[in-house]
Amino acid sequence: MKTTKALFGITEFLFLALVVVVMAGCASTQEKRATDEQPKITKEQRKIAEEECKAAKEQKHWQQALASYSDEQLRFKLAGLEQAVERGREGMNIILAGGNGLAILIAQGKLEAKVKERDAVGLEIARRAGTSHFGQVPRLDGNPSSGDGERVRGSGTGFFITEDGFLVTNEHVVKDATEVRLVTSAGTIDAKVVRVDSANDLALLKTEGHFASLPITSSRAVKLGGTVATIGFPDTTLQGFSPKLAKGEIASLSGIQDDPRYFQISVPVQPGNSGGALVDEYGNVVGIVSAKLNARIALAATGALPENVNYAVKSSLVLSFLESVPAVSAKLKEPISAERKFADVVQSAQQATVLVLVY
Repeated sequence: MKTTKALFGITEFLFLALVVVVMAGCASTQEKRATDEQPKITKEQRKIAEEECKAAKEQKHWQQALASYSDEQLRFKLAGLEQAVERGREGMNIILAGGNGLAILIAQGKLEAKVKERDAVGLEIARRAGTSHFGQVPRLDGNPSSGDGERVRGSGTGFFITEDGFLVTNEHVVKDATEVRLVTSAGTIDAKVVRVDSANDLALLKTEGHFASLPITSSRAVKLGGTVATIGFPDTTLQGFSPKLAKGEIASLSGIQDDPRYFQISVPVQPGNSGGALVDEYGNVVGIVSAKLNARIALAATGALPENVNYAVKSSLVLSFLESVPAVSAKLKEPISAERKFADVVQSAQQATVLVLVY
């Protein structure tokens, strides 16, 4: 009897095990059948999906990175990026002519990064405007689409010379401007061009308000090797909108080909520094940052790229220019002769310096 019960128990266990195996097999078959019925994803489709995912992440990154920019700042940033891309292409041509493989790779990488940033800013402007294409984004190519509103054509630096709103910059900064605006610590304000001297690259502007100003001294007393500095807004698309300090020396008492109107300076400046005050150790304006040696011309003439060869219009020319406007020359500050800490000189220059936007 015990043996019969044992055999029955074993038989029952084997039967249950068989049922479990059969059910598992059916489930496996159904699962395989369901998998077979699903559409297969090709490598190309997977690649497209991965690229779309990457693009979405990049778009989110740029939206977050550009969230703090106003619409006007974005338009200005795009304009600067267009300039940077153009300069990058010119630089690539110079490097390609030299045949330096490593330099070509580095320059190509920088150019591609700048193009990507430009496109991202353009897409963000289009997204905010509710447009879906890049064609309505303000550009620097001189062919904006209709209805694109204000567009920044260029920028530079300027500095106040009177407390009631007269300021000086380079003529080439505001040339052909239909509108000029100043970015100050109190906000963005309008300015108008009062007078220009194209021969010496000088421009006098006027705005309304009360501002800190800088004294101008004669450049005749400036000596070779004298310490000078400038505050400006170079390459804002790369370096941002806060003012930048650059310091150096008077490298020559004359400019290119011994032009007596200019100083050659070792102050490291970039596009955007144009129009900035060149101040001495007392904080007096002794010049206006104006130009740098053209790299392509120098390379063609000498076979070498120039390093930190920059120029400033002498302050004596600025004083002569301002004498033609008695209402301004009568309000100029007296030059400073007392010794000052360099930090105080920098602070004074910063308070009087503004970003000039040209439309």
